[in-house]
Amino acid sequence: MTTAGDIMHRGVQWIPARETLDRAAQLMRELNVGALPISDENERLCGILTDRDIVVGCVAMGGDPSRVTAGDMAKGTPRWIDADADVDDVLHEMEEHQIRRLPVIENKRLVGMISESDLAEHLAGDQLAVWVESVYARRATR
Repeated sequence: MTTAGDIMHRGVQWIPARETLDRAAQLMRELNVGALPISDENERLCGILTDRDIVVGCVAMGGDPSRVTAGDMAKGTPRWIDADADVDDVLHEMEEHQIRRLPVIENKRLVGMISESDLAEHLAGDQLAVWVESVYARRATR
């Protein structure tokens, strides 16, 4: 059985909810990533911040990224998966919630992130095709 822990990208770093978006953008550049999990003061997942969130949700709205925090951008209930979950559960979670990045948790701690590139690297072509169709086809009909 292939698990979330088998396909995830390790070495994920939190951005504290109190951190500003300009610092988040710098960290994304340093880590060469497009998304960061947001942690509360207890290092619990409270959201995911993407580069698109910074641009569309702050800059394009006239916000000041040096004043808006990652926590200000955290909306809704963050989705995650346990490191021991089967890859089919990973795909279902991402399909069901129309998400392209999924934090992986083990013993209540962030241990990795699964992104589209991780899926492309580890899934069979037909399995990946079904996932892409379900996520992007549903997204296009909204």
